[in-house]
Formats: sequence, C-alpha cells, structure tokens
Amino acid sequence: MSYLEDAKLLLKEIFGYNEFRPLQEEVITHVLQKKDTLVIMPTGGGKSLCYQIPALLFPGLTLVVSPLISLMKDQVEQLQEMGVAAGFLNSSLDYETYYDTSQQVKKGKLRLLYLAPETLFLGKTLELLSSVSIDCISIDEAHCISEWGHDFRPEYRKLAELKAKFPGSVWIALTATATPQVQKDIANSLEFPVNQQFLASFNRENLYLEILPKTNPLTQTLEFLQSFSGEAGIIYCYSRKQVDQLCQALQKQRFLAKPYHAGLSDFERNENQTAFLKDEIQIIVATVAFGMGINKPNIRFVLHYDLPKNIESYYQQIGRAGRDGLPAHCLLLFSYGDIAKVKYFIEQKEEQEKQIANKLLQSLLRYVESEECRRVPLLHYFGEDSYTGPCQNCDVCLSSKYENQDITLESRKFLSCMYRTQQKFGMNYIIDVLRGSKSKKIVQFGHDSISTYGIGRDVSKEQWLKIGHTLLHRGIARKEEPYGSLVFTEKSRPVLKQEVQVFLKKKKERNDLSKKKSETAEVVEGLLDILKKKRKQIAQAGSLPPYAVFPDKTLLEMASLFPTTETALLSIYGVGRVKANVYGEEFLALIREYCSERGISRENGDSPQLAPSDSGKTKRYIEICEKFNSGVSLDRLLVEYKIQEKTLLAHFHQYLLDGFRLQSAQAFIDRCQLSPQQVEEVLDVFQRLSTERLKPVFSYLREKVSYEDLTLLRIYFLHMQ
Repeated sequence: MSYLEDAKLLLKEIFGYNEFRPLQEEVITHVLQKKDTLVIMPTGGGKSLCYQIPALLFPGLTLVVSPLISLMKDQVEQLQEMGVAAGFLNSSLDYETYYDTSQQVKKGKLRLLYLAPETLFLGKTLELLSSVSIDCISIDEAHCISEWGHDFRPEYRKLAELKAKFPGSVWIALTATATPQVQKDIANSLEFPVNQQFLASFNRENLYLEILPKTNPLTQTLEFLQSFSGEAGIIYCYSRKQVDQLCQALQKQRFLAKPYHAGLSDFERNENQTAFLKDEIQIIVATVAFGMGINKPNIRFVLHYDLPKNIESYYQQIGRAGRDGLPAHCLLLFSYGDIAKVKYFIEQKEEQEKQIANKLLQSLLRYVESEECRRVPLLHYFGEDSYTGPCQNCDVCLSSKYENQDITLESRKFLSCMYRTQQKFGMNYIIDVLRGSKSKKIVQFGHDSISTYGIGRDVSKEQWLKIGHTLLHRGIARKEEPYGSLVFTEKSRPVLKQEVQVFLKKKKERNDLSKKKSETAEVVEGLLDILKKKRKQIAQAGSLPPYAVFPDKTLLEMASLFPTTETALLSIYGVGRVKANVYGEEFLALIREYCSERGISRENGDSPQLAPSDSGKTKRYIEICEKFNSGVSLDRLLVEYKIQEKTLLAHFHQYLLDGFRLQSAQAFIDRCQLSPQQVEEVLDVFQRLSTERLKPVFSYLREKVSYEDLTLLRIYFLHMQ
C-alpha cells in the first residue's frame, strides 16, 4: 500500500473524513517526500491534517511549534480523543506531568509533540530531542516569523537556526493570514525553495460578510444576537473599557457572556476562555488579545463592535467563525468616528511604523467603503486579483437588502462648500461649516459668512461623513497629502452642474416576519437538541470541550440522516473508528429511540423516511387526527392510511404538541396492556419527569413498562393537560 493510500485510510479511520479538502492531498504527498513546504490555507481549511497525517506515517517524532498554550492543549486533547498518541511541553505543566511527557518522548511512545518556541530553545528540551529521531517539524501560525506580519514574535524568527540541529527532518510552515510580502519573508527566513509553496484560496465561502453603519451599537448588537439563541460567538471591541461595559450590558439582558482582555488576570482569562470552549457561556466579548489559535469549530458569529486595526486583523478575527464549514455571520459596525481611535494609536508609533500602519488603515477603509462584492477587495489584498465576484454571500451581493438613496443635492452642497473654502480644508472642517458650527477656527477664517455656511444643518454629521467618503471613493473628490485637504477632480464639476447623479446604498428596513419551520426541520432540530445535550454530558464528565467529542457538523448529519447502526454511523462526517467505538452506542441509542417514538424508519438502508406528510393544504397528521375526532377508530385509520401503529401514534403526539385537542383519548387507554394501577403510576411519572423523552420514564419505571404502552399513555396524558 502506498503512502497516499495509507494517508486516505487514516483520513477516514482516525479523523472520520471521506475525502481531502483542496490542497491537503498535494501538501501531505509533498511532506511525505521529505520536501520542506510552506502552506497558506484559510482558517477552517484543514491545515492541521497536513502535518498530523504525515506524523502518523513517519516512523519518528513530529514536533509542532505553536505560539499559544491554550491551542496546544486543545489540539492535543482532540488528538487523544481520536486515539492518537500526542503530548505537549510548556510552562503550564507541573513537574510530574512534564517529566512523564518527557519519558514518553524518550521511549518513542508519542507521534506528535507540541511545544512553544521558548520551550523548544531550552537546553533540556534540545538535549531531550537529540536522543530521538525527528522526522518532521511543523511551524503553526508561521506568520509570527515575519516582521511584516501582524503577530510578529522574535522567538519565531530564531527557528531557522534549528535546521542544522535536525538535518533529517522535513519542515512545514503553516498560516492562514499572510500577504504576498509575508509569504516571501517566511520562505526566505526558513530557506524554503520558491516552488515548494502551496497557496489555497483565502475565500471562506460559508461566511456571510456584512457591514452596517454604527448608529446605536448596543441596540444593534442586541437585535443581531436575537438570531443566535444559544449559539457561540465573539464580539470584538477596541478597548478594555468598552469590553467591560458591553459585557455588563449583555449580562443584564441575560446573555451568557464573559470578558477577555489583557487587563484581566491570567486566571480570569483562562477561566473565561475555557468556559467559552466548553459551551458553558455563549459569548466572549474581547479585545484583539483573544482568539489566535482558538480551535472552536462551532462559532456561529463574529461581531466587530469597533473598527479593527487593519485587514489582516479583521480577516484573522472573522476566520474564527464557521470553522466547521457551516454558515456563520460576520458583522462589522462601522463609524467614521472609530477611525479617529485607530489613528490616535497610530500616532504613538515611530515614523516608519506609522507610515505602514496608515497604509494598512487605508486598505481597510477601501474594503469598508467598497460598493462591490465584499470579497473582491478582501481577496485582492491577499493577492487573489483574479477574484471578481459576485459571491452571493455578502450584504452587497444580496443587494435586495439595499436601496439607492439619491444624495446628488447633498453632494453638490459638499462640493460647493469645498469650493467656497478654497479647497484648503479637510472633511471634518467642511462638515462643520455645512452644519453651522460656531467654532473659533470657522469664525477666524470668516467661513461663518459664506453662502454654504449652515445649509446642511438638517443632515447628521454621521451622514455627512458617509457622503464625503462616498465622494472620495468614487473619485468625485480627492484628499491631498500631507494635510488631508479635499480638492476637486475631473469628476467634480459634472456633479456640481447636475449632469451626473450620485447615489448611496442604504440598508432597507428589516422584515422580521419569519417563516414557519417545515415539519422535517422541526424533527431534525428536536434530535439535534437531544444529541447536543448528550455531547455536553460526555464532555463535562471528561473535562473536554464538547466539539472534542463530536463537532456540530457531525451532530447535524446524525440528526438529518438518522443512522441507527454502527456501519451507518461510520459514514457520518467526523466519525472515525475510535470515536465510534468510544461514543457510538450512546448516540445510536438516542437516535433509535427518537426514530421509534416518531415513526421514522429506514427502508432497505436508504434515506430516512419521516412519517408521511400530505402535500395538500391540510397536513396529513391533522387530517388523520380530525378523522379520529369525527368517530373513525384507530384500527380503521391504520388500514385506511396503510401506516404502522408507531407512525399513527407519532401523528397524534404532534397534533397535541401543536395545540389541537382530541374529542376523547379513552381509546389510547383501552389499547394499553397495563392495569389501572400501573396506568396511574405512569401518569404520575409523566407529571414528575415530563413527556419530552420516554427513556427517562422507561428507566424510572425500572424498564417494566414497554415503550408501546408509554407512547399510548403519553398521548392520553397530553390530552388531559
């Protein structure tokens, strides 16, 4: 069997995936051929597998250099859950654990060893590693090597010095955020050949990108969160103070939210991050201090409450959403006032750093102000110039949410004011004149007596800023450096002369009318909720984050496909042999019970069959139950509709849950095989434990009452409520 065939077998047996993602197969083949490799792959693109699978095929040890302790611990826990021998060494370990892991390395019991760069350079670590065979050295978050990267770390820069110490090792460097300049810097630093780089698209197709004008940010945030009940998300703020204020406001609204910033103690930060990873809280409100290396796949939203510093930071932060491939929402609340906050900190830098930071800020503003597909400027920034859109998954492409607002008159007022002030002033000054400010500067220059003074009082400053930036973006005005004065371009006069109209895209009012969920969606959601509760129970018992048991995508497939055998379970995304052996039966038992209660069956192993539903105006279960109310017996209904009894009872259960009433439920008591005393006992247990699930009732009654009788009595109980 070839290396590649072995790799494909491991992909399914260990990791539970049926096929490689784009570029994974090529990268793994390259690494197995002992060729140094640079991998640029978006977050959620499957970078880790590019060194984890080779690590399981190489005879020696694979080192993984990782910048964060939390990331190491998280990845090692997930690998151990899949039966992979992995460990880590860092400053967080006590002496006994550190010694034990070192002994495992010496005895060749580990396949992967995760280390921080600082730990790797320790004398005792280098001595330990010199005693074993090292086949691969993987550098995660490799952009930390580059001084041009947004997370430069000097310790990473020194890694190249180790190439001579481990001459038989293949090196692989991986990152999700690297501009062409950073890519080149990484390759040069590690002395990688130019033709040994693999660049995947930076496009994260499952992320919905949206930018909204920041008007009332707290209200906007609360409205946004209504769509994510119980779902995990991150909210990024610019300052620690803003983090604390917003977090307190969310907690008052009963959201499970915790703060994360550098002002908290290490203990508090770790505790809050762990609670987030384990789904004990819903939301982390954070500064940029949070997130690098967070491997939580089920983050459903990232909200930027404030403007990020640059596109790389923005891309990395939104990249934490939807790592499981399922849809996620990325919302940026944008205010021109936020630019001043960013510029204030830029001004504190040295001159050269200041110039770079200003260029990065301008790139971010071009992205924010763009009226083309959001992904076009975003991907162009990372060198993907061939991408032209539309993506159909951003607010601009889904333009039915927008309407054009004619701002021609306001644009003429703005340009006229620029002309009357001799094109010598910046945007804020122009707006102050238009709004009739009595500032000392305006009076001093005599601009309180010109014709455009005060003609824009009826327009808010925020709206004038939008108009001004629209004129700049479309080339109708130009900013002249170094002082930022606004001047005319060749496109200015046609607007002043009313030869050209100017429009601004404005978000339409949201329609909050939601569609009723389909019967199938309700069935899937019901099972998904049960599976998530079981996953959380297992995770808590093992002190694991829930996604280390199974990610959301795996549970969603289980809830949609209803696997009831081990063979069917192994075909589910993310279910490998080890996890099937450890957890399979617990989840299969829940699925079987759920299917039995609702009359869901698999015919000949094909797709799951839900209890039949009529496509006419009246749903079938309503039609059947109303016939029963008119006097048709249960036996007659079974014959007339050619359905099994469990399917018929599932119809009655749904009918009652939907708020309908039965004329009588005595027929269900008559069909039951229990004595009157046993019936009373079951009804009493329903009163105590609820009727949501039958298994707890079955167990409470010491398995002496059959599921068939419990199903009949549940209908009677619901009828009597």
